[in-house]
Amino acid sequence: MRRDRSGAENAFKLASVLLQYPTMALFEGIDRLDEAGRAAPGAARQDFARFLAWLRATPPGEVARHYVETFDLRRQCALYLSYYRYGDTRRRGTAMLAYKAAYRRAGFRPPDTELPDFLPLVLEFAALSPEGVALLHRRRADLHVLRRALGTADTPYAHILAAVCALLPRLRRGEIDAVRALWESGPPTEEVGLEPFAPPEYLSGLPDLAERGEPSGRERRP
Repeated sequence: MRRDRSGAENAFKLASVLLQYPTMALFEGIDRLDEAGRAAPGAARQDFARFLAWLRATPPGEVARHYVETFDLRRQCALYLSYYRYGDTRRRGTAMLAYKAAYRRAGFRPPDTELPDFLPLVLEFAALSPEGVALLHRRRADLHVLRRALGTADTPYAHILAAVCALLPRLRRGEIDAVRALWESGPPTEEVGLEPFAPPEYLSGLPDLAERGEPSGRERRP
């Protein structure tokens, strides 16, 4: 029997779904998304409400274009938590091992079609396992850098990152300094063959998504 989700777990799940490429299934299920947003804890509830109001008021095609312009075409807004810190450098490969180790410890087997630091995947992990929540805790500085980048880009998607950050402990002084340093330096640019903008089609293989009829992402583009 599946245990009941806590408010934070449901909120992580909602954020994971909303950060996927917006298929028509997303718009068809918007009433359920609104319901989930209203059940989110604390300040996250207001942030979800702001984003969902924009989603409801904006034509699907325009939302899709905005998603691509924000996450695919802006280097600073990539949805990969280690990207701002390591860019396409060899050190990023080492960081990936830490994500994979966290998944393994929890018995969580993400699909091979997405990088392990892809934020919707990490949020899905947090919705399913305390180990996933702990992983988010350890990556708070990276989350705040992405939140700042989305705010600078003036995109409604910044509200989702604000909601996620509201569900986590506040940054410590050292983490605040790390956010400032990462923001000022930007992602490193050494090329090693990683794909910083690999598209999010993996979610159809995750627990709960197919079962509950959640949106499953988009087709991989050439």
